Amino acid sequence: MIFLLVADAWRLARAGYVLAREGVLSLVSPAAAPPLARPLLDISKLIARKDAGDRRARFSAALSRLGPSYVKLGQFLATRPDVVGASVARDLEVLQDRMPPFGQAVAEATVADTFERPVKDVFAVFGPAVAAASIAEVHKAEVIEPDGERRVVAVKVLRPGVNRRFASDMGTFRRIAAFAEHNFAEARRLRLETVVDTLARSVSMEMDLRLEAAAYAELAENTQDDPEVHVPRVDWDRSGREVLTTEWIDGIKLSDKEAIIAAGHDPKEIARIVMQTFLRQAMRDGFFHADMHPGNLFVDAQGRLVVVDCGIMGRLGVKERRFLAEILYGFITRNWRRTAEVHFEAGYVPFHHSVDDFALAIRAIGEPIHSRTADQISMARLLALLLEVTALFDMQTRPELLLLQKTMVVVEGVARSLDPQLDMWRTAKPVVEDWIAGNLGPIGQLKRAGSGLGEMGHFAATLPGLLTRTARVVEQLDEATRDGIRLSPGSLEGIGRAEAKRAFWGNLALWVIAAALLGIWLG
Repeated sequence: MIFLLVADAWRLARAGYVLAREGVLSLVSPAAAPPLARPLLDISKLIARKDAGDRRARFSAALSRLGPSYVKLGQFLATRPDVVGASVARDLEVLQDRMPPFGQAVAEATVADTFERPVKDVFAVFGPAVAAASIAEVHKAEVIEPDGERRVVAVKVLRPGVNRRFASDMGTFRRIAAFAEHNFAEARRLRLETVVDTLARSVSMEMDLRLEAAAYAELAENTQDDPEVHVPRVDWDRSGREVLTTEWIDGIKLSDKEAIIAAGHDPKEIARIVMQTFLRQAMRDGFFHADMHPGNLFVDAQGRLVVVDCGIMGRLGVKERRFLAEILYGFITRNWRRTAEVHFEAGYVPFHHSVDDFALAIRAIGEPIHSRTADQISMARLLALLLEVTALFDMQTRPELLLLQKTMVVVEGVARSLDPQLDMWRTAKPVVEDWIAGNLGPIGQLKRAGSGLGEMGHFAATLPGLLTRTARVVEQLDEATRDGIRLSPGSLEGIGRAEAKRAFWGNLALWVIAAALLGIWLG
């Protein structure tokens, strides 16, 4: 345990040193920092490199040095120029797909090990890396079909050692979260341990490319009738734990707005598609892409949104999907009372609070941003207000909504970059209304009634077997207790050891108390 604490302290100290050395901490205003942290900010200025140049341009370099967990944070911040500033956001964009590749030889060795044969027997051509991120890099390759046709594919290869590095970071984060929850009430309300566990599970699944291949297939199946979306096909014969092969996509990244315009596409229309596609995935399908930063989104020649990198996916149950739809609908229609009631019905706000008071707080958040375009809304101030409200009403972090909330912020940031005047509520309205009509209206009532009948039929079909198993359990219990309950020798021995241990500590406590009383009497 002491070794782990020392290791954690070392990792945190190293992270602080790297950020200070690259001049990143000097971006923090002393007035905005807690009083105890201000001396550390002064020290960080002394550590900063003199040749660091633009400190904002060093943020991505610092996060890259710190490892994949920190890079993921940087990818998220890159979509929030309103929170971190435009220059910092532009610098952090390199973390999305422009990190240094780990080398052609290493990638080819990984492919050979995965398929247990030379690379030339798997791919007719295996080119150099065309994109590299924190978890993996992508190569352009060619395969020859049995009919002789050559096909271009994208080959994703896992970065060597990333599992070990990520596991080490997550272990540190978990212990820090446990310490914080043990010592601070606010950390317990935010459920920091659960937050870390949820994020760790999502990224650990990203490191098994077989799971990503399955996510591609499910997402493609869900969106096959959506003409504005395309999901690349998976080449299952050339995919494994550390290698994933998919259809090659010729498209324009959403981060290249000028190229999108030059190709004849309307950025405002693409922004609408991005927002509505995410909402359909979340509400209609309950299965959504949870890493929709610009490096994973393209526009093809047909103007379709192409989604790649399905390593991190989110799921929502029926309860969470209804919560999302009704909350958005409440904001769209400015029905603050109903929006508040949904929070209570879902159990997200403790019942000892007043619905009317919470509705007032929701109104305070919603009114200033209703019917405003994206460039008129300060997301930093909005997030600050949301945190204040959740603390005021004792709202705990909901792990099942973490990926949803994170992705909604990222998607809004991507849409904002394409259309600064985007009206989020008007864009979301048709998707939300379709879901409300199909699930909470008359059609939804009929669906739920049919589902209920199906469940009753399933229960009726299993009832005879259930009764038989119940009768068998009752018979066995009657036999076991007919002459009193009999315990095995092992159980009796275990109970004896437990009782002896309890008696020892009880007697010791009595002797300590007696000695203390004797000391007091003699004194």
